[in-house]
Amino acid sequence: MIRSVVRGFGAVLPKRVLTNAELESMVDTSDEWIVQRTGIRERHIAGEGETTASLGAAAAQAALDKAGFKAADIDLIIVATSTPDNTFPAVAVDIQNRLGMHHGFAFDVQAVCSGFVYAVATADAYIRGGLARRAIVVGAETFSRILDWTDRTTCVLFGDGAGAIVLERAEGEGTSADRGVLTAQLRSDGAHRDKLYVDGGPSTTGTVGHLRMEGREVFKHAVGMITDVIVAAFDATGLTSEDLDWMVPHQANRRIIDASAKKLGIAPEKVVITVDRHGNTSAASIPLALATAAGDGRIREGDLVLLEAMGGGFTWGAVLLRW
Repeated sequence: MIRSVVRGFGAVLPKRVLTNAELESMVDTSDEWIVQRTGIRERHIAGEGETTASLGAAAAQAALDKAGFKAADIDLIIVATSTPDNTFPAVAVDIQNRLGMHHGFAFDVQAVCSGFVYAVATADAYIRGGLARRAIVVGAETFSRILDWTDRTTCVLFGDGAGAIVLERAEGEGTSADRGVLTAQLRSDGAHRDKLYVDGGPSTTGTVGHLRMEGREVFKHAVGMITDVIVAAFDATGLTSEDLDWMVPHQANRRIIDASAKKLGIAPEKVVITVDRHGNTSAASIPLALATAAGDGRIREGDLVLLEAMGGGFTWGAVLLRW
């Protein structure tokens, strides 16, 4: 069986760090309130010259370097983002050019916070289908540029950054012991659109718009939706939460992460947490967390790793892979 195996990883964060203490001087909030409800203590904010494409390209190059590959070795680039540099062309082709890659193909995936999970599943399908041998999958966002900085319910939650992995085609035995992507479970339900959205766009207002969210409604649906796709991933592979080495969730809210892990019987020490330092970086949050845990030696070759996310739309999904 053909598998898509992770060969490298990389991540980049903007230079500027915005702490909860600084936010106290901008909106009516407090460090205690933010930490208690979200677990966030600080986030990185893109500055002048830092864009989704520049951050994504740096993360992609870091992943290439880690894998020991060059741009010439890559066939496909998929970028998950909701904050592109331009309406078009895709961020992916910009990154392709920045890497000096003038062959293959590149495109963006837009599934908001679930984007990286969707992008990994898409790259895996292209690799298993024989249309690519090696792919870079990037999650990159500059959410700070679509925030309403007077809305204390949303501006404290999000940050900017980028992460990437390199996937390569490899042969497996067709068992859960194989390295690579073992299964992907994707879902969406557009009936929940108004619970988390941006109030602008080229075809409606002709403006970028600002992020709007019904926080309680999102929280109410999140745990159930997340556990649904994770259970489906376990069912598809015959594995259980006890087999899991690491859960790398979308870093939106510490309470959602903890509740999901508890419901699934996943021990807290198996859950990778970066939301305290990064905030919610949407499609970038999972690859940032992956790079953190793989970079410090926690995630090692052969480990069973679960990726899961839920985002606006609603979209949600899970990928189970062996590192």
